Amino acid sequence: MGALRCKLLPFMVIQTTSYPRAGLIGNPSDGYHGKTISFIVRNFSASVTLWESPELEIQPARRDEMAFESLEGLVQDTRKFGYYGGLRLLKASVKRFHDHCTQNALSLHNRNFTIRYRSDIPPHVGMAGSSAIITACFRALMKFYEVRITAPVLANLVLSVETEELRIPAGLQDRVVQAYEGLVFMDFAEKHFEDMGHGAYEELDPSGLPPLYIAYSPHLSENTEIFHNDIQGRFARGDSEIVDAMAEWASLAQECRDLLSQGKGKEIGPLLNRNFDIRKSVYHLSQGNLTMIEAARAAGASAKFTGSGGAIVGVYDGEDMFEQIISNLTPLGAKVLKPIIAPQEF
Repeated sequence: MGALRCKLLPFMVIQTTSYPRAGLIGNPSDGYHGKTISFIVRNFSASVTLWESPELEIQPARRDEMAFESLEGLVQDTRKFGYYGGLRLLKASVKRFHDHCTQNALSLHNRNFTIRYRSDIPPHVGMAGSSAIITACFRALMKFYEVRITAPVLANLVLSVETEELRIPAGLQDRVVQAYEGLVFMDFAEKHFEDMGHGAYEELDPSGLPPLYIAYSPHLSENTEIFHNDIQGRFARGDSEIVDAMAEWASLAQECRDLLSQGKGKEIGPLLNRNFDIRKSVYHLSQGNLTMIEAARAAGASAKFTGSGGAIVGVYDGEDMFEQIISNLTPLGAKVLKPIIAPQEF
């Protein structure tokens, strides 16, 4: 008999990455047909690893573990990650990916895979860590099944995972900027969705931005649901205070976009301050979040939320001011960083 020969198949490992985002201006009007500008923060990331396997398996990450050293360990873990980890994000993403491909007659092979995720994005501080995991998952599935999904459609799909599959209230801007990456101006007017099925998105040059800082505090984390539910109701009822606020937020985003396009990025600081001041006038905000804003402004910087509380973004002028921001915010338990927006060259 001849020698038994086995053909060794290549072991393909797919790894994809997505990043948190910071809402620069216009938020929260993205959920109300408004306009926003947002940018990617490459200082942190969510990654998904996928490889072919005999069965389809979703592996847990640190935040999904259910074994604790003590009762206190369980309490601390719950405070940090909440009651839900990332497994539901991956499972819902895989299901939605399948549905999209079926509805659009995109052929999928029948090979199985194992998938897992890792994330160092600070949780629950308004930097879109959950949608970063979902976006990375979709990118891995697209590579594994050799399916192409355009950026605006990908943003819609990621949003649908949260709002339709998991029933998590969410705005639109997070998924858009994570799909495009970089700095993006977004117009969510209803007419764009009627004409194109998505908003009108414009990629801007990050080099036109003035020096920005981000500060976040896990102790001040807020859930999106806390901030958006009542506002949604008031907007739906035609409450003039909320309707006018949404219109002004959208106007601020447009003004900021125009300044950036004209090379006048250094002039956007007051617009960011106004964005937060409107928010303060219509939302109930925790004192901790207010204190963080006030501490940054006391250093001379502008300051507003990156999302729904727990993190702020603003413009600073020079290294002395940046050091003063650190000095003012560190005693509050906040971490301060300079966001990396564009890919780093090595």
